[in-house]
Amino acid sequence: MQICPRGNFGCNIMKKIRNDEISPNKRSLNTKPFSLSSSSSRPSRRAVLCGVSYNKGKFRLKGTINDVRNMRDLLINSFKFQEEGIIVLTEEEKDEMYSPTKKNIQKALEWLVNDCRKGDSLVFYFSGHGLRQPDFNNDETDGFDETICPVDFLKEGMIIDNDINSIIVKPLKEGVTLHAIVDACHSGTILDLEYVYNKYQMTWEDNRPPSGARKATDGGLAICLSACQDNQLASDTSVRFFFFDYIFIF
Repeated sequence: MQICPRGNFGCNIMKKIRNDEISPNKRSLNTKPFSLSSSSSRPSRRAVLCGVSYNKGKFRLKGTINDVRNMRDLLINSFKFQEEGIIVLTEEEKDEMYSPTKKNIQKALEWLVNDCRKGDSLVFYFSGHGLRQPDFNNDETDGFDETICPVDFLKEGMIIDNDINSIIVKPLKEGVTLHAIVDACHSGTILDLEYVYNKYQMTWEDNRPPSGARKATDGGLAICLSACQDNQLASDTSVRFFFFDYIFIF
């Protein structure tokens, strides 16, 4: 089963500015290097948290590092995630393997779902830019692929929804749950899930590809919470984070 709420809740709520802006903290948020070959020793609760601020370009965002730091604290303090089960990708990390490049994001997402097992609870959080581009595969009902932008997207390209679906949705086995929280423009169907909830009409909409391409999980459950609909923009503030603890079910 795959579900994705649709609505403008993120554009109005997720961008709420808190009065107490968090001061920068340069300490690494990663406890130890991750390896795709170490799946047997990984915690059953795992997360990939990615905050891209694009510091070296004209597309700079101000609040993404705070978003990731807050989400990490929430998972550890409220949902009993272990530090070693969380990978953080930001430009503040000194180790290049934790920079939010296209290659590193894809590698981290592969780590997240690799050898997933019944009872696993997975989280993917992304705070950064999102774009859309024409769909040439006839698998989008609106004619556009949605994308997220790594820090090196101008050189290496964006990560499109088709690839995200292939990496972290299709491999989900029965008994595995994935929560994806994507705070980016045009992120309504960024996981290409088969069903989308329209909060205005309070109905589920069929988002299956016109081409008939398979987008389903392998029996697991994927839930995506997006900041905006596919045709909407998200605002940027110094503190962008919105707490989802009341709707998380791990």
